[in-house]
Amino acid sequence: MECGESLVEIPLELFAVESPHPYEKLGATYGDYSPYYLRQSVVKNLIQAQNYLELLLPLWRIQIFDGYRPVAVQQFMVDYSFATAVQERGFIETELTLQQRQEIWEAVYEIWAVPSLNEKTPPPHSTGAAVDVTLVDDSGQVVNMGSPIDELSERSHPDYYAHSEQLTHRQYHAHRQLLCDVMLKAGFQRNPKEWWHFCYGDQMWAWLSHQPSAMYGRLR
Repeated sequence: MECGESLVEIPLELFAVESPHPYEKLGATYGDYSPYYLRQSVVKNLIQAQNYLELLLPLWRIQIFDGYRPVAVQQFMVDYSFATAVQERGFIETELTLQQRQEIWEAVYEIWAVPSLNEKTPPPHSTGAAVDVTLVDDSGQVVNMGSPIDELSERSHPDYYAHSEQLTHRQYHAHRQLLCDVMLKAGFQRNPKEWWHFCYGDQMWAWLSHQPSAMYGRLR
């Protein structure tokens, strides 16, 4: 379903950003588009989340990692992640067994949405309704969440550290919960498998919010 709401620029002066953009640094090209755009209502909610954060920690900022992502960029990052996973495992892609290839693709798609052009199954970021975020503290340092964004491991799961007794692990979980709390209070839902991914109005949001349908479909 598509309500026709505009894609608008995120007011980056209110947030923290990584420059150059992480995916552009790897070679992804957005063409005439920008990763720092989202649907108008999503931007409004994101600003509200920042306001909630400031009430708790006045000098902290939400850092925007990625917002709108065309399907072509999704495809680029899926391919990049697969190639990286092959290399990290010490394999050569042309020599992969069928089982090895399948296991690596399963790991990739645990984190990355299929770069589908089917209007019924749009990748979340292609709708302009999903945003990847983390936190920056009052000294301007990125807060340690216990794993980097996009890591292909169980550490990406939001509650990975929830039951650990180690002090550092408890801090990681507290940081994740702080981010989650301000985002959910602003109307977002969190991806059950990614601590950094939040959405409003797309299919995942509709499913997690028990809504009959999404508000936003794929933009281009």
